[in-house]
Amino acid sequence: MIQGGTSTAARAGNSGDKPKAGAPSSDKPNEVIAEMGWGSGPSQLGRERLQEGNPEAPMSLTVTPLGDIVVLDQVNGRLVRLGPDGEVVGTTPLTQQTPQDVTVAKDGTLLVMDRLKDKSVAIIDPYTGALKGDLPIEGEGIIKTGSVTGTFVDGDSVYVEREHGGLIRIGDLSGKADTTRPELPGRPTRDGGAYILARITDAAGGRLFVNAVDRQSGQHRYTREYRLQFPLMFITLLDSDRSGIIYLAVAGELPTGRASPANELGVRLYCLDPLDGKVLGQTDLPVNTLPEETFRDFAVLDEGGVVYQYRTENGVSLRRADCRQ
Repeated sequence: MIQGGTSTAARAGNSGDKPKAGAPSSDKPNEVIAEMGWGSGPSQLGRERLQEGNPEAPMSLTVTPLGDIVVLDQVNGRLVRLGPDGEVVGTTPLTQQTPQDVTVAKDGTLLVMDRLKDKSVAIIDPYTGALKGDLPIEGEGIIKTGSVTGTFVDGDSVYVEREHGGLIRIGDLSGKADTTRPELPGRPTRDGGAYILARITDAAGGRLFVNAVDRQSGQHRYTREYRLQFPLMFITLLDSDRSGIIYLAVAGELPTGRASPANELGVRLYCLDPLDGKVLGQTDLPVNTLPEETFRDFAVLDEGGVVYQYRTENGVSLRRADCRQ
């Protein structure tokens, strides 16, 4: 998750956008892909609530280029793969002690991050499930591995994100570590056009900004402020699809359009124009309110739209949604 922060960059960009404050503008339905109960069976996901220690449930998910959904079931020490139809098609055992994030490369290679104990990113063969290598997280640019807020892959390069800011290159998909560890100014968009970064500047006032840097020239593309007109909790998604459309999801006290209650906790998903950040559409989704920690509840599909996990006392609901007009 991208937590709130402050930055002077927000004052240097475009005037604030005011997206619609009422009902979501997208009329596309939120589709349930799969319902998975708690447990250790083939079609279940693990949950653990200890008397001492943080409660755990699946922390992350990603979508492969073939459309399979991969859920990090760290309680059961495995990755669970579901086909586009929601049926479980296989599991992959994990070797790391405290895995917290999973992402996927264009060739299907899976990357699993353990920032706490193994302090590494595991590289997993997409066909055999074999461990191809481990890349160390600790090093130049990452002194405390607990400050890492996600794993990202761009082409053949593997990155970890430092405190929701710059991305440090730690190696490549072959498992070769990068000793120079160069830094990117934000998350790379999938169309190869930009690096993007987001920050909350006024949580109570509902203000945040998105900053974009042109990848080819290295020049600033835009900084756009959004005045969302509802109190913000955190940013839960910042990514793009293959065409470059940016997906920004923000959790907060969404207006209901009713007298009582006037606000309810939820997630508002925005689609943004890649060239100037203009809002192209929006839709409202439920927010996870259970106590389990999470790293990545949303994943953007290459063709557009998102897949997300919604946790209840009965299990995990995997759903698909869209905010494009």
